[in-house]
Amino acid sequence: MPRQLRIEYPGAIYHVTNPANGRKNPFEQDSDRRDFLAALAETCAKTGFQVHAYCLTRNHFHLVVETPNANLVAGMHWLMSVYTMRYNARHHRSGPVFSGRYKTVVVDGRGSGYLRTACDYVHLNPVWAKLLRPGQPLLKYPWSSLGSYLAGPSHRPSWLRVDRLLEEHEIGTDSVAGRRKFEQQMEARRAEAADGAEWQGIRRGWCLGSKAFKESRLERMAGQLIKHHAGGPKRTNAERQGKRIIAEELQRLGWNARELKQRRKSDPAKLAIAARLRRETTLTLSWIAARLHGGTCKGFNAILHRWRKEHEPRKK
Repeated sequence: MPRQLRIEYPGAIYHVTNPANGRKNPFEQDSDRRDFLAALAETCAKTGFQVHAYCLTRNHFHLVVETPNANLVAGMHWLMSVYTMRYNARHHRSGPVFSGRYKTVVVDGRGSGYLRTACDYVHLNPVWAKLLRPGQPLLKYPWSSLGSYLAGPSHRPSWLRVDRLLEEHEIGTDSVAGRRKFEQQMEARRAEAADGAEWQGIRRGWCLGSKAFKESRLERMAGQLIKHHAGGPKRTNAERQGKRIIAEELQRLGWNARELKQRRKSDPAKLAIAARLRRETTLTLSWIAARLHGGTCKGFNAILHRWRKEHEPRKK
């Protein structure tokens, strides 16, 4: 199975989720949930994690966590291991409680609204998981951080950081009025569909942020992606590399994008670019044919195959 590359750096923010292992239920009782939060508190004390949001559902958890010390892997390993040992001891069982690999999405926390999207997604999960009855306030679900956001500072866990999310909700002060406004905004958002476009970066992506943010994360991953890593970052990185190669070749040829489009698909220079892309990247032929305006993938493949037989030395 492909696995995710863990991107770690000081101040990184992640949406982390992990479902149950098979048919196991990691949260059978409220005491299990209390123990998980206790283990999370211990993890934060040991690692410096700052939690922006959390939610425990029937069979999985969601966290939005910031790592000032670039230690996500170590912290999550401790949390998963300790909770599993305590759960198994309490229920007289053995083996993993959660699935082997937790999923992470790197979140752009630079005040552009992406942290808000991630935290709102977590706080709205009880609605989509049908853990609340229609019309029942979000506050009624006791196993998310929303209740702590709506409580006064003295009633919150020390490891929960609320200032950044409130700021992205344009709430200036952590006051009674500000917390009431936050609750009203969250209730207004609960009608939004779980599969809406806003949530796709969390549900299916590897990075939630601006184009520039994703580019900078790819720079950090340069040289670290291997064949066993999951496809999202690898595909994005390959496309980035392919665009760079095309730009280099167009500059060398003195072409612009319009001329590339107007050249016939059998143009030798165009085929040379395609051959370089095949040699130096993992891009699919359909992507290359589309970018170079080579017509159908099947037809372009036949033309490129003939050109490579004539112009590239055979491997011995």
